[in-house]
Amino acid sequence: MTVRSNAMSSIYLRRGGIAHTAERAAVLGLIACGAVLIFVPLLLTLYLSLFDEKLIVFPPRGYTLAWYPAIIPEFAAPLLTSIELGVFAVAGSLLIGVPAGIGLARYRFRGRAAISTLLLAPLTVPGVALGLAIYCFAVLIEEDSGIALSSSIWPMVGAHLLITTPWVIRLCLAALTNHERDTEEAAASLGARPLTVIWRVTLPAMRQGIIAGGLFAFIFSFGNLETTLFLISPGLTTLPIALLNYLQYHIDPLVAAVAVAQMVLVGGALLLLDRYVKLGTIVQ
Repeated sequence: MTVRSNAMSSIYLRRGGIAHTAERAAVLGLIACGAVLIFVPLLLTLYLSLFDEKLIVFPPRGYTLAWYPAIIPEFAAPLLTSIELGVFAVAGSLLIGVPAGIGLARYRFRGRAAISTLLLAPLTVPGVALGLAIYCFAVLIEEDSGIALSSSIWPMVGAHLLITTPWVIRLCLAALTNHERDTEEAAASLGARPLTVIWRVTLPAMRQGIIAGGLFAFIFSFGNLETTLFLISPGLTTLPIALLNYLQYHIDPLVAAVAVAQMVLVGGALLLLDRYVKLGTIVQ
């Protein structure tokens, strides 16, 4: 009987080992597939940006870095507009998102759930619908007041605030969720006023979330296409829309060079910030 039970135990152990090995192999296979789906398009984009051709043909006759210096002369104005919009989006979303994150995370009041849903609602609305709605609203204001609003940058600023502020709020909420209230309560019990507690205790505890929120706000604003599509005007366009218009008449590696430059700048900024801020602890 003992011999039989030992044999059955060894069979179960072997089956468990095989199942564990198969599960581990499946997980590694999924990770490998994800890495291929992420990195192969990036490597192909980098490869295309080096073609020495006016039209993208394969194999190329040679390779060159001349497309990268051509980025600024070709897209200087849209690039400046995108940077300006990104700065407005970061500043505005932080001014709105940081107090909103503190209020939603640290205070209980009537209507808190409704306000939270309202602030995060733009994440559930398609960008095209947001852009069209803001354009119609700007035209309505222009007809009633006579102010040339639809041809200015402010409708785009409002649209970008709508899509970036929810991310700042979510990251600020995550930062405060990972931070206990003991230090804030201790500061208050020692006589610190509420604003002093927020300035000296709460905001330093939110530092990682604030920096991460500002970074994500700039990235989402800089690369936004669908929301901004309805809000451009002659002489006022963003880099993604300028690239889309460029592709209608040109099939050369310049757009690939722009994409590689964006990947390098964003990746460098993420690595630099992660070294000092540890973004992974916030994004989780």
